[in-house]
This record gives sequence, C-alpha cells and structure tokens, in this order.
Amino acid sequence: MDSPKDAEISPRRARGRPRGWEDNSAQNTIKSLDRAMEVLEYLSSRPGLTLSELAGDLDQSPATVYRILVTLEGRRLVEFDPTEQLWHIGPQAFVIGARFLRRTSLVERARPILRGLMEETGETANLGIVREASVLFVSQVETHESIRAFFPPGTLSPLHASGIGKALLAEMPGERLEKLRARPMERFTPHTLASPEALLNDLAAIRERGYSIDAEERNLGMRCIAAAVFDASGEAVAGISVSGPTIRMGEESTHEASRAVMRAARELTAAIGGVRPPVR
Repeated sequence: MDSPKDAEISPRRARGRPRGWEDNSAQNTIKSLDRAMEVLEYLSSRPGLTLSELAGDLDQSPATVYRILVTLEGRRLVEFDPTEQLWHIGPQAFVIGARFLRRTSLVERARPILRGLMEETGETANLGIVREASVLFVSQVETHESIRAFFPPGTLSPLHASGIGKALLAEMPGERLEKLRARPMERFTPHTLASPEALLNDLAAIRERGYSIDAEERNLGMRCIAAAVFDASGEAVAGISVSGPTIRMGEESTHEASRAVMRAARELTAAIGGVRPPVR
C-alpha cells in the first residue's frame, strides 16, 4: 500500500528546455552547428554554388565549408552535382520544410480555397506569410495555362515589391511598419515603389479598397492581386493572391479578380477562426 507521502508525488512534466533557460548568448550556442546552418541557409537561397563560391561568400575556409557540406550531404540536406561541380539544397530539406507546413492548419485549410480561386480566375493562386522583411510563399495552386507565374513553396520575395507583401504591410501596426520601412528598398523594375512616400501612399489605398496590386513591381510582364488573411485576434497572418502575365491580367480585369481574391481571403479567415478588424 502506498504511503501518504508516495500519494502526493506526481510525475515531473517533461520540458523542452531547463527551467528558466532564457540565455541565448554565444556561450550557449554550438558554433560548428551554427556555421553549418549558415551554409545550409545560404545554399538554399542560390540555384547552385561551387565550394570556392560558398567559402568566399561566407568568408569561411574551403576546408571548413567542405566538411560541413559532406556532413549535410550524409543527411541528404545538400547534394553535389559532379558534372557541374555545384552544390545544391537537398531533398531532405524539402521533407523537413513540408513537416513544418503540416504543423499549421493554415496551409491545410487554404488548399481547397486556393484551388477554387485558381479555377475561378484562371490564374495561379498563392499563399504567403511574413518572414522578416520578405514574403515566404508556403502554398500554391498553378494555373493550367502554359504562361504562368511560379512561386514554389519556400520562395522569398521582398514585402515592398510583392502583392501579398503590400497587403500585409498595409495591416501592420505603425511601429512595426516603421522598422521595416527603415530598411533599404531595392528597385527591381521601373514600377517598383522604392521610396517610403510612394509605398505609404499605396498602403493607404490598399487599406481603403481591401486589396493590393503588384503592377509589374517585381517582374516585368507580371501582375498580382492580393488580400490579407486574419487570425482570431484580428492580426494579419497571411496573404492570398492570384498572379499571372499582364497579357491576361490587364487593368480592365483587375476589378473582377480583386473580388475573387477578397472573397477567398474572407473565406480563409473564417476557416481559421479569424476576424477582420474594422477598416482603419
């Protein structure tokens, strides 16, 4: 029979880190692992690099970078093309990324809505979220047209030169927007809104009409229409868009496409239990 003392003992809850562990200083990081992650992240943003290019760009010795690459290759996180002598991101990186996407219901719930949006408009439908000063595309349903926009999951695009990015910027609190706006804004085409004044004027128009337009601001010949998706607290957590060539998505078709995009954004907002805040 258990004693009273035994009866009072409860199992200790498993923890993901020690109690009170809030120290993120350099002494508590694994430097070799940090360097490996730097190599992996950099390689993922490039179509393919030689060992010399990687080492030079990252200011690391070729021997160190090579050991990192071989280790990552053993885990299939990177792969080597012996013909071109180039290193590429590997298939296991996609597997890990896909597991992250399965963690949230946003992508899962968005899929049928994106498909419906693509079928209604005839153009590629996209879902993106904010990652620092960029849009991270997390899902896409491509049109069947031979000429089409293509932003595969994992693609990054600057907020100020993206339909989804501007839709999300328009809903950000002032202090957060100011921090992002303080960063240099690259001009990609003659149509890019690369000055703070031009961007702020456009964001005010976006808030008023409920959708954004990327009119060849990132790529010449491509147009995008986007609207924000909100969570239960009324915060813009994602953006949904359609994008395609200007030969099909001209100014005259913007109104019709914008209604479909805003309807899809409202549908996804409702599907995740979200609520759109009052227009500011």
